[in-house]
Amino acid sequence: MNKRYLLMTAFLLIVTLNSCSKKNYPARNASVTAINGISSPAVKKNDLVVTKKTVIERKPKAVFPNVIIVNDSAASKSVDGRYYYDILGHRYWRNNKNGKYYLFNKSMYKNDAFKKPD
Repeated sequence: MNKRYLLMTAFLLIVTLNSCSKKNYPARNASVTAINGISSPAVKKNDLVVTKKTVIERKPKAVFPNVIIVNDSAASKSVDGRYYYDILGHRYWRNNKNGKYYLFNKSMYKNDAFKKPD
């Protein structure tokens, strides 16, 4: 009796584990899949799933010129006496030789035209 009980328990355990490992194969017709609560149409062809992707149109970035001409009364004055003008987070510094405002770059540190006036 003990061997028969042990054999039946082992058989049921093997059948249970085998049935849980079965894979689920989807149907071959068109369906709608839901991902994170958002449904998107999917078309299945030859066991391949093809989903339609939406195209996101991005706004082009604003182009800022390298040189602008600004009246000095509209520009701001820094602590060391140099004039600057800000446009949407871009800073233009005044060239002391020609009076034009140039978009900031690292080479201005070495250029004498952008040093503070004496």
